[in-house]
Amino acid sequence: MTAHAVWPTRPHPIAIVNAQSRTLAKLVRQMKEGCKKDEEAKESTLCGLNPCLKCLQPDILYHLGLSTDTTDFPKVFGDVRFVCMGGTPGRMENFAYYVMQEIGLKINAATKLRNISEAGQRFSLFKVGPVLCASHGMGCPSISILLHELIKMMYHAKCKDPVFIRIGTSGGIGVEPGTVIITSEAIDGRLNPAHEILVHGVSVQHASQLDESLADEIKMCHDPCKDTYEAVIGRTLCAHDFYEGQSRLDGAFCEYTPEMKKTYLEQLQSQEVKNIEMESLAFAALTSRANIRGAVVCVAILNRLNGDQIKTPHEVLSKWEKRPQELVARYIRKSLYYNENDDDSEQPEDETEGAAAGTGAGAGDTQKAPAAEAE
Repeated sequence: MTAHAVWPTRPHPIAIVNAQSRTLAKLVRQMKEGCKKDEEAKESTLCGLNPCLKCLQPDILYHLGLSTDTTDFPKVFGDVRFVCMGGTPGRMENFAYYVMQEIGLKINAATKLRNISEAGQRFSLFKVGPVLCASHGMGCPSISILLHELIKMMYHAKCKDPVFIRIGTSGGIGVEPGTVIITSEAIDGRLNPAHEILVHGVSVQHASQLDESLADEIKMCHDPCKDTYEAVIGRTLCAHDFYEGQSRLDGAFCEYTPEMKKTYLEQLQSQEVKNIEMESLAFAALTSRANIRGAVVCVAILNRLNGDQIKTPHEVLSKWEKRPQELVARYIRKSLYYNENDDDSEQPEDETEGAAAGTGAGAGDTQKAPAAEAE
């Protein structure tokens, strides 16, 4: 059994409090001061990366608006343990505030989280202690650009064993709308578990592997007695577009019949495919190549066997979109606070709110809020 397979079942209350106090004190200090030199890993735990990265002086992460000559990556990002990504900037900014609350950090009313990648004008990037929250846009090309630069960021920051998680929405296959699907395997439209790219005009395929134990750990954060929705583990089909690639009948073009669509979707269901989205292949392949534990957690906003168009009211969709975020935030909290091997003896400071909102050299994630937002 791996170390990731089982959470402590019923930890002693005093042990929980002590662990939370030690971890929270460390998070607050790192947000104020950044990572100390003795806390920085000597080398990144990522592997299989471009050997030329060591020669890039500086390395410019163009789409994130960051560079190794203007940012001290180990100090600013060296404490990152979780990298969470989703489609839109607004969704990931909201998740950043939510996960900040869930792990016990605060900022005061005069500050707001800063979009670290604002200069790149492509993606949003928010840092909340050990959690990095990024928007990835739509489709494999967009998320692959983000992943290349986030993986390089982890390398330059010398991060140790970061966990990458994609949070999003999807079309369900034979599941009730509102169900959360944790991907066991990402496959393409031919049911092939590999991400194909063209390199020098030649097709190259990389296995789309995801961490099975991580999927199980996130699934265990679902409480069937309290949560009003189901959470299941299953295969995910990654399409290259929203309409024809997903066998929809409502696109601008459609050169197949409803019967052909029905047959294809039923074939997917028979192969244990639970949902369709557009990013999991690239996500799984790139994280696997870098030896990063990765998971894809999506909510189904409709059952594709019953239709193509999304008619659910916006307020209901908004509630459903928070379900994957809830599970992921629970997983992060458990990972941070139920670590029995944490022997850090630091004690929490009195003002965690002021510390989390601090503008020390290592914070890099807050700024003064406009007056209207501070009220």
